[in-house]
Amino acid sequence: MNELNLAMATDLYELTMGQGYFNENKMQEIAVFDAFFRKMPFDSGYAIMGGLDEVIRVIKDFHFTEKDIEYFRSLHLFTEPFLEYLKNFRFHGSIYAIPDGTVVFGGEPLVTVKAPLIEAQLIETVLLSYLNSHISWTTASKRISEASNGMAISEFGLRRSMSPIAGLYASKCSFIGGCKSTSNVLAGEIYGIPVSGTIAHSYITSFDSEYDAFLAYAKAYPHACTLLVDTYDVLTSGLPNAIRVAKEYLIPQGYSLQAIRIDSGDLAKLSKEARKMLDEAGLSDAKICVSNGLDEKAIRSLLEQGAPIDFFGVGDNIVLPNYARVGVVYKNVALQKNENEEFISKIKASNDEAKAITPGYKRVYRFYDRESNLALGDVLAFYDEEIPKDEFTLIDPVNNLNQTTIRDYMVRELQVPIFLDGMVVYDDPDIYAKQVYCEAQMKTIPEEVRRYDKPQKYFVDMTVDLMKKKKELLMLAKHQGMSLKRVR
Repeated sequence: MNELNLAMATDLYELTMGQGYFNENKMQEIAVFDAFFRKMPFDSGYAIMGGLDEVIRVIKDFHFTEKDIEYFRSLHLFTEPFLEYLKNFRFHGSIYAIPDGTVVFGGEPLVTVKAPLIEAQLIETVLLSYLNSHISWTTASKRISEASNGMAISEFGLRRSMSPIAGLYASKCSFIGGCKSTSNVLAGEIYGIPVSGTIAHSYITSFDSEYDAFLAYAKAYPHACTLLVDTYDVLTSGLPNAIRVAKEYLIPQGYSLQAIRIDSGDLAKLSKEARKMLDEAGLSDAKICVSNGLDEKAIRSLLEQGAPIDFFGVGDNIVLPNYARVGVVYKNVALQKNENEEFISKIKASNDEAKAITPGYKRVYRFYDRESNLALGDVLAFYDEEIPKDEFTLIDPVNNLNQTTIRDYMVRELQVPIFLDGMVVYDDPDIYAKQVYCEAQMKTIPEEVRRYDKPQKYFVDMTVDLMKKKKELLMLAKHQGMSLKRVR
């Protein structure tokens, strides 16, 4: 991974657009780009921010090597003056972003880049790649940890990931989202995540009998013995052999059976029968772990059925979750021709006003009820707008008649400075701090928004001035389109 220059992990059109900007002498124009998603992933009421740490790491060292320049030259697409510009390229702009682990919603700027136009353009692809993947993994793990009602989740999706590096990042995100451990040894080494693991069916079938396999493992790890009991039959073979090993070897040696794991079959029924057998054998301290394609729906169902499960193993549905597409996009929302001029708001129009981007150089605020500390709504405002401290009217941007006037609230700006004039000014927390922060942020979100089935929509609103500017630019775009149609 360290041998790759991730500045090259870009789409060709970022570079050809850069050549076009260069030809027109637009290098010093200051652009503002917002990275955001429109639709909530997983049909969820919320998402969790992720990927900022990797964005910082790559942009801090964003450059092109001599080898990269030679490759660009071989494409016969770029002028020598532009290649010289790329040879000396460094990011000199400013980036504001919502920290990893924050609960986020559709339509609000997750990352805002204010930089010379070419610089802002060239970092687009790698920024989007990290945001889309990390938000998906972090949100998936948070939804799963929420479904478990506080019971421990162990993530072991590495073998099902798209690559070892993807698996590494997914393990990191899963911990931020609430998982307690990972099977991924590399993630344990790099991030300090607790690692966990037991044995596979292949270990058991390599012995002459299931009992021999269990006994050998108990001798190897008497202090941490968890046995996989579904290789042959959970109730007639696996559990009886696990109980026998506990009584004949572990307990006499001063140890105990830590847990059993069930990886197939009717997990609710088998866990209930297993709990009964363990208790009757005097092994009430032995825990029960289940796995096998679990997602938040399956976990909720198991708990609703009263399954006596102590912790869950989850792999596929964190590293390759269903409905995983987050759809973060990166749009130019403002442009400053030179430092003495105002920012000009830009818009990408759509026939569906709700899908049109929100223009302008903006800030994003979260309003909280002062008494309950629950979030009331998020509001987008121009960067130089004042937010009233005593009374504010939240206006649904899709249905302007849906309004709520709030008082006695607290306001927090969600984005924080990450880069200022090319220098990193943000002290990125470790993943333990991010996990604690993420859990604290979730507690500020109303239960109606957090619920699994048909969550209540959390509106991301706009100030009146921003809403007027958006409507004005949409009307202008519409008239321009009609004029072009008449010309044709």
